[in-house]
Amino acid sequence: MAQSRELPGVIAWLDSASERLGRSLSWLVLAMMLIQFLIVVLRYIFSFNSIPMQESVMYMHAAVFMLAAAWTLKHDGHVRVDIFYRAMTPKRKALVDLCGTLFLLLPVMIFVILSSTGYVSKSWVILEGSPDSGGIPGVFLLKTLIPLFAGLMILQALVEAVKNLYVLTGRIAAAHEDEAHEEHL
Repeated sequence: MAQSRELPGVIAWLDSASERLGRSLSWLVLAMMLIQFLIVVLRYIFSFNSIPMQESVMYMHAAVFMLAAAWTLKHDGHVRVDIFYRAMTPKRKALVDLCGTLFLLLPVMIFVILSSTGYVSKSWVILEGSPDSGGIPGVFLLKTLIPLFAGLMILQALVEAVKNLYVLTGRIAAAHEDEAHEEHL
């Protein structure tokens, strides 16, 4: 939507932090692909199988999808049905996005945190490890991604809510207005 520099201090910092986290996580995709390639080569050429390597791909995959979800929200990359939305004015889009954030996204993320807390804490109490012999002894860390995902989504949702309020009050222009203006220049 709006540029971070136009937002209040803490909100701009959160928006910027989300951007840095998302860009950093993109490197995990490269690591994941290289390790998966190595797993295939080792298995089919050398008949060698490594459970920790296979699990590390799963851990990286989970980290990318769970922790980059807030970055995806920031870049409006989540799936939506926009038959009506795309024809709306920027202010109407901001109102729809604000209502969606306040009445759908935030309650669902709060539910995710509340419902996963017991599940994750039980895993931490026993320092749950891999059920496979020789696997990564950090399943409790993997499960921690669930409330962390929801927490990051809540922070980015608050940033997006402020952006939408700013668009509604005319304090900033919507991102697509800025892009349309740049295309005409």
